Amino acid sequence: MRSATEIQKLIEEQIAGITYSHPAPGLFEPIAYILSLGGKRLRPVLTAMACEIFSNEVTPSLAPAVGLELFHNFTLLHDDLMDRADKRRGKLTVHKKWNDNTAILSGDALHVLSLEYILQAPPQALREVLELFTRTAMEVCAGQQFDMEFEQRMDVTKEEYLEMIRLKTAVLLACCLKTGALIGGADSNDADALYRFGINIGLAFQLKDDLLDVYADTAKFGKNIGGDILCNKKTYLLISALELAEGKTKIQLLEQLKRDPVSEAERADKIAKVTAIYNQLGLKGCIEQTMNDYYKAAILCLSGMTVNKERLTVLSQLATDLMYRES
Repeated sequence: MRSATEIQKLIEEQIAGITYSHPAPGLFEPIAYILSLGGKRLRPVLTAMACEIFSNEVTPSLAPAVGLELFHNFTLLHDDLMDRADKRRGKLTVHKKWNDNTAILSGDALHVLSLEYILQAPPQALREVLELFTRTAMEVCAGQQFDMEFEQRMDVTKEEYLEMIRLKTAVLLACCLKTGALIGGADSNDADALYRFGINIGLAFQLKDDLLDVYADTAKFGKNIGGDILCNKKTYLLISALELAEGKTKIQLLEQLKRDPVSEAERADKIAKVTAIYNQLGLKGCIEQTMNDYYKAAILCLSGMTVNKERLTVLSQLATDLMYRES
């Protein structure tokens, strides 16, 4: 079995080999730019890993794996625009480097390009892979819609939030794992078990992101911390704070949510004060416990699979690495 690092290298080689044969080079410069920013390539790595677990091969899964990574980057490009984010992986976001219209159109082109690669799945798995992808793509859009709607609500529950991140984040990880399993020839029970593993580890992954946005080292995180606080994003931390805060603490939290700081000093002050409330309520430990619950559920999904357990070590190790990552 190849390591995650070895598979990531294969994925990077595939991405580096992408050619843009269509007219209008201005359409593809932003695509090449966002792909050049790197990242963990978690989704295509999971796809290739799952394929190798069942077939001892990764090659048949590489093109679809890249397609799923392209789709992920399409969602990032549009999410950054909707969130008005300044940085992605430590660099300017596409709408900041170019403009809003370019981000929209290049994102659309990236979505189409992703499908071109997914269509290269082996014929025996193609129908199932396409059905899974189209369902997942719609679920991701639904998750983003919920995320936007939550911005206008103060009564979002933790259960609603977890369903939103299941749709926005977890289903794509699950899709990648099941896609690889289908290409590798897994039976339906094992393919579904990997899907459930992906859902649980995806939920833990997003909760970790919520935590990192507040408590990470900026240099390691690749973007400024406190972005969720500044835009009053309904994260697990903020929703928990709104549920638990009482009296003076609740008043202070609501006052911060009304602020729309402009200067760097004002922005830093809001981040510091909201973080202090999170600390006062002990929310860091609470979210870490919830993350750990999903991590355990993910590992349990692997234990019920029929494949040799040693072949699943790469996935359990990757899950552990995600739990303790710093970026």
